[in-house]
Amino acid sequence: MRLAVLADVHSNLEALQAVLAEVDNRGVDATVCLGDVVGYGADPQACVDLVRERCSIVVRGNHDEGVVAGGVGYLPPDGVAAAIHNQRALDDESLAWLKALPYTAVVETATLVHATPETPHLWLRADSFGVPQRQFEHFDTPVCLAGHLHVPAVVGQRMGQLRVRPGGRFFVVVGAVGQPRDGNPRASVGFLDTEAMTYELVRVPYRVDEAARKIVEAGLPSRLAERLKVGA
Repeated sequence: MRLAVLADVHSNLEALQAVLAEVDNRGVDATVCLGDVVGYGADPQACVDLVRERCSIVVRGNHDEGVVAGGVGYLPPDGVAAAIHNQRALDDESLAWLKALPYTAVVETATLVHATPETPHLWLRADSFGVPQRQFEHFDTPVCLAGHLHVPAVVGQRMGQLRVRPGGRFFVVVGAVGQPRDGNPRASVGFLDTEAMTYELVRVPYRVDEAARKIVEAGLPSRLAERLKVGA
């Protein structure tokens, strides 16, 4: 199966549309989303509608949960402001859909999770020493696909394995569609071939200035707009 993998859309419609156009150009068997469909950006309803239409599997992210709750303590201040805005902008059906999303899923040879398979409901950041390696104890498939960090990475169970390939096991962070944080403002989308065991990360340019303008016009914190422009 050729799988397109999205994560951390964060209500950024311009980025989501650009990424889905790339998916269409490449041709895949299915598209999945690793959570945080909403939060931070100005277009939660349009993004939820598009993800529901295009993605066969979606797992729950911390901002999805935060938006349903109207802003919760574990979100940063800008995230809380966006959660409140996004909740008010979503219809009841979309809020119910977000609330019903599972924390984990499995498709073919891949486990899907927003943060970590170890504690999928606690949003552990797999960016400190030893945490990524520990995740291999908590999934059984050859690959675990995650978001949350907004920075792409591939971690192999064996030392030095930095590329998905047959015979290994891998924890893959696909990066963010709607709010990259690796100094590259282009949106991220991953392509996994579950049979050949190959994975490719693609960066897609989109109308960053338009997405930033809409954030400001919506009355969201201006920092969220500036971050998009520099990928931070």
